[in-house]
Amino acid sequence: MTDDAPELRASDADRERVAEVLRDALAEGRLDMEEFEERLEATYSARTYRELAPITRDLPGPEVAAPPVVSLHKDSGASGSWAGRITGGEGSSAGAVAIMSGFQRKGRWTMPKRFNCFAFWGGGEIDLREADFADREVEINCVAIMGGVQVIVPPGVEVVVRGIGIMGGFDHREEGVPGEPGAPRVIVSGFAFWGGVGVERKVTRAERQRLKEERRQEKLDRKSARRELEGSFRDDIHEAHRRMIDGHRDLLRERHEERRERHEERRERHRERREERRRRHGDY
Repeated sequence: MTDDAPELRASDADRERVAEVLRDALAEGRLDMEEFEERLEATYSARTYRELAPITRDLPGPEVAAPPVVSLHKDSGASGSWAGRITGGEGSSAGAVAIMSGFQRKGRWTMPKRFNCFAFWGGGEIDLREADFADREVEINCVAIMGGVQVIVPPGVEVVVRGIGIMGGFDHREEGVPGEPGAPRVIVSGFAFWGGVGVERKVTRAERQRLKEERRQEKLDRKSARRELEGSFRDDIHEAHRRMIDGHRDLLRERHEERRERHEERRERHRERREERRRRHGDY
């Protein structure tokens, strides 16, 4: 965004790109939840570029170390697109072990081509919602013995489950959901004995907050439309009532005028009869 047209109206895509920067800042710890919610609300209520610019002025933008403001122009490598999240190279963590304990892989990290994990009388969580991917197809190999591993994937990712369970099992509920174009494919394999490997699809907390804000804004819009409709309805009722009162007054006025005219006619006939009687008495 430049300063030569600050009063131009911002589009939904402009607001969404700013919101994406805020979500990244929340995930990286640059913003706490209260600051994030305040800025996100300001983002979705902004109408012009001038209102959007200050929201991310102190935050790094997508693929830039520390720009003064976030760019509102969409480019093909924008953060959050699948192409931008398949980075190649090595993963930031190749495996995890939980023996009578637990492990977590979540937040901003790079999922390698193959991630090996082992849980014995313990549990682990592998959260890919905000992760980058070393390859378009990655594999999570889980061994769970009297323990469990939970795999969380974002919407749009294709999931294939190939694990074997003995007195245990692998969750297949997310299989068969088509992936989005360009999205990675996640293969969950391994072995479970008296244990289990769960797979679930969730949006991020920031995305849930965005959806919540959208629903809240839709609710406010519906309330505003309802108030306008009710106000218009009240105005129509008031107008109809005013017209009814005016019509009633006109009717009373017309009836009063008719009574006055009839009274004048009776007076005139009475006067004529008096004159007639006088003429008759005068003739005698």
